[in-house]
Amino acid sequence: MFCQSCLNLEQAFEARQREYIEASTLATYSISKKFAAYMNVEMERALNELEEHRSVCRFAASEIKAMPIAPPLRRKQPEKIRIGPLGTVA
Repeated sequence: MFCQSCLNLEQAFEARQREYIEASTLATYSISKKFAAYMNVEMERALNELEEHRSVCRFAASEIKAMPIAPPLRRKQPEKIRIGPLGTVA
């Protein structure tokens, strides 16, 4: 990223994400779920700010255009159903 705002918002989101993961794995989670819920809200708020900035950031838009296009995923071919006389099972 060339945009300092993008970098700062990414770091803020990652920090909030770590805090949420810590809060949800602490032994106190079973006692107070409100703290983990608060951390979840803060993490979502940081993610929204990052996405909102990226929607108007000219550096993020140019970086997305410059990214190589991933090849499409290949689906497994369905097996052909054989139609014919049924044999005995032995």
